[in-house]
Amino acid sequence: MANTKKYWSGLDELDGTDAFQEIQSKEFQEQIPVDKFLADEKLNSATTGRRDFLKFMGFSLTAATLAACETPVIKSIPYTNKPAEITPGVANYYASSYYDGMDYANILVKTREGRPIFVKGNAATGTGAGKVNARVIGSVMELYDKARLEGPTKKGESATWSDLDTAVSESINGNGRAVVLSNTIVSPSTRKAIESLGAEHIQYDAISYSALREAQAASFGVNAVPHYDFSKAKVVVSIAADFLNSWLTSTQFAPDYASLRNPNSGSQSKHFQFESVMSMTGTNADVRTMISPSEEGKVAAGILAVLKGGAVSNLDAKLSSRVKAAANALSGSKGESLLIAGTNDLSTQTIVAAINQLLGNYGATIDLERPSQAYRGDESAATQLIADMNSGKVSTLITYGCNPSYDMPNAQAFNSGLAKVSTSVSMNGVADETASRSTFVAPDHHYLESWNDLSLRAGRIDLVQPTIEPLFNTRAAQESFLVWSNAENSDWYTFLRSQYNGAYTLDAIYSDSDWNSAIHDGNMAGNDQSESPNYAASIETSLAERKVSEVKGGDMELVTYVKATAGAGQHASNPFLQETPDPVSKVTWDNYVTMSKSDMVAMGLNTYIAQEDLATYQTGENGQHLMLDSGLPMPIGVNAFPLTSNSEGNTIYASYDVTIEATDREYPLACTQIHNTYMGRDSVVRETSFDSYLAEADKPKGKASWNMAHALNVHDDTNHDGVIDARDKENTSEFDLWHSHPVQDVGHRWGMTIDLTTCTGCSACVTACSIENNVSVVGKDEVLRHRDMHWIRIDRYYASDYSLEKGEEEGVGVISSYGLMEDPAENPQTVHMPMMCQHCNHAPCETVCPVAATTHSNEGLNQMTYNRCIGTRYCANNCPYKVRRFNWFNYKGHSKFENVNPAHDSLARLVLNPDVTVRARGVMEKCSMCVQRIQSGKLDAKKAGTAINDGEIVTACAEACPSNAIAFGDLNDTGSQVRAISENNRSYHALEEIGVQPNVFYMTKVRNVDSNEA
Repeated sequence: MANTKKYWSGLDELDGTDAFQEIQSKEFQEQIPVDKFLADEKLNSATTGRRDFLKFMGFSLTAATLAACETPVIKSIPYTNKPAEITPGVANYYASSYYDGMDYANILVKTREGRPIFVKGNAATGTGAGKVNARVIGSVMELYDKARLEGPTKKGESATWSDLDTAVSESINGNGRAVVLSNTIVSPSTRKAIESLGAEHIQYDAISYSALREAQAASFGVNAVPHYDFSKAKVVVSIAADFLNSWLTSTQFAPDYASLRNPNSGSQSKHFQFESVMSMTGTNADVRTMISPSEEGKVAAGILAVLKGGAVSNLDAKLSSRVKAAANALSGSKGESLLIAGTNDLSTQTIVAAINQLLGNYGATIDLERPSQAYRGDESAATQLIADMNSGKVSTLITYGCNPSYDMPNAQAFNSGLAKVSTSVSMNGVADETASRSTFVAPDHHYLESWNDLSLRAGRIDLVQPTIEPLFNTRAAQESFLVWSNAENSDWYTFLRSQYNGAYTLDAIYSDSDWNSAIHDGNMAGNDQSESPNYAASIETSLAERKVSEVKGGDMELVTYVKATAGAGQHASNPFLQETPDPVSKVTWDNYVTMSKSDMVAMGLNTYIAQEDLATYQTGENGQHLMLDSGLPMPIGVNAFPLTSNSEGNTIYASYDVTIEATDREYPLACTQIHNTYMGRDSVVRETSFDSYLAEADKPKGKASWNMAHALNVHDDTNHDGVIDARDKENTSEFDLWHSHPVQDVGHRWGMTIDLTTCTGCSACVTACSIENNVSVVGKDEVLRHRDMHWIRIDRYYASDYSLEKGEEEGVGVISSYGLMEDPAENPQTVHMPMMCQHCNHAPCETVCPVAATTHSNEGLNQMTYNRCIGTRYCANNCPYKVRRFNWFNYKGHSKFENVNPAHDSLARLVLNPDVTVRARGVMEKCSMCVQRIQSGKLDAKKAGTAINDGEIVTACAEACPSNAIAFGDLNDTGSQVRAISENNRSYHALEEIGVQPNVFYMTKVRNVDSNEA
């Protein structure tokens, strides 16, 4: 019998109302042709994930099948002739060099299928141990900056190269004055290309060292910045020179400095730092002394006086005592010491030169025979150029490798003069402050698209080679110079190559084979045209000493400094660098004003780092009034170059008399760490003095007072003597609820060691990790919510002057003592501690995951299975180190991250590492110990039929560390570096007492400081 019943879900359906019919029409729409569906503009912005897609489309398998069948076929066209050096899925590395007027480094560029994705130091043939900093590592991101100009422009509109070339050539070859303004050029071939133009060439530096150079010229007859060798300096005294961050080409100093800091050799260098702002270098000093900017020259004069047997004057008693201690340390290490100063004041630099000469440091730790070729800008010529521009005496101005509208002290005068130049040409790759004001923009290639040669010091030529075809219609600046000079052959590579075939005298003849070998290595031998300094010359310092003694400071003084990530502003558009926290303040995405707590309290300002009271400054010297509230949308920062000035031909980066006023408004600062002091954190950070270390250096691991193994009370008073002592305790390792993993006995067990003594906190590891592992950049707003995604962070701890022992002596209770310890010292000591997933063998995260998304591998790694994770975040709650990150958003698709996250932009997405998954919304992620590198190294060894040698597999953080503080390897390999370090008596586990047995070992920090210097 047939079923004649009628079923309905409601009266609307039963009666067939209009509302029901409308619903029905939406549910079963007319069939849309596939080509029309695919052409829908909304489809381009669709970000539906795989799971949601299946959920939405699952109601009709037929519809999904039909759409799939009608999807146009995309054909993959294979190589007609595959390049021999490219194998899909296999990375290639190319030696190159980096120079931007501030940083200089020899690098290896990692490419995948023809696109650069990572920059690291060239350890094989590079100078400075082949190390780089965060700015160099992050430079690969700027290749894919969507703000780059896609071709030449005229007055802001697109132009052709031929039209631009015609106009510029006519202007240069006219009757007016043509000038090329650039940063210091260290490329010999580029200098020749500029010379071929026939124009006047003026150089200046955004960060000037003219006073340092002039002091050498006046003292020794060599007008150049010396080369400093920190690997030979047993005593280093720095007066406001941040040499681990930004002073000179600092990439070469960190490894040399760190080589004498490791106490295992039985000795350790001594580092004194006198400074106003707490710099990254200052936080690593053994003895850091606070001074005002107006006292920098007086400190130098005081050291000179002590060395000559005199007394310190013009300084208070405490500062005088520190000056004497520094002078005595220098005197005890003649020829093995360094005194440096960061100021651009000629008088101070003259005194410093005299001190180093008196100590016999020239020719030992200081080299003027083969000095640096960088920082040779002529500020007097640049100042005169601005005056001539405003007088209408310049008809053509070409700016190359610089942004004077932004970084000149008198940028306003430059801009007014620029408007009076009939033909102005900027060669910058983005429409920055100078380019946007220029008549023409002839955008230069990015350095990863370029050929070039560089010579930082005589005797060596470093080569720059392109690692990718130009992404846009840009042109090498040197080729533009050749075109505008009407050269017979304007091809830049041909011109560069000809410099080394005997046609010119830069070097000997290089055959094609020699040239190819040099390109492979990244360098070649250059003419060793050394200088002839007169180290024995008499240096007259009386005038300099009188000038520094006459410097008067006001109630409030100001000094500017360079941030470790953004540099002098040239990296402001780089999201990876903007989100790398400042090593000291831990602030991202902004620059800011720092003041002492006492001054802020006196002014009624907010003393919490999370927020900054906006302020105005009035300089007492020239009456300039500057509002430090830019009024621009955040995150943007503020240009601090207007705070600098020009005096006697030198740029001055400090003001000795300023006033500050509160504005009663607050500006939020995105800070990644709110730790105040190193209070009660002895199970996290361990520290001792060098003398204490030597006294117990021979004791077994866990027995020295500065690295005692943690023990728990397991017995009552065994001897009934009223004392719970070592006999009543046992080490935490004796108690275990877990079964040991077999990896601890067989196979690989990957681990890491981190030396807190040599870690400088530079954060190069943070930037390298983020780029290597496709870590999401989340922007300022999300950082404010403490949702940064870094897989590795650098915890910065301050050490309080107060202690529990001191509280006991004063009769203060334990709770009150902790409260006093939370009040930071006026000049606290600082400890930098890299923190990432500890890959615990007894990991608390693994026991609480309900879906086994986080598990322990058979090689000792705590691993994440992303497509299994459902985002409960139990693992993050149970992690004692708080190193897990949760993906709150679809960072690659959400409009909020359009301007910050590389995965969001089709161009910036090219920087992503194809070996690492881009994680989806709603999953946990963390450090994987660069498991993709581990697997690649294992595969290479398997194909070669060899064992994995120690050092063949290196994580991104260890590879990037300029001070070699991080080591990675196989803990089960008895001959590995990490195994030896882990067994050293300085090694320990952070939070060892909780018994999670990490595979990351820290080394006790040793500071070369006496009790009276602490």
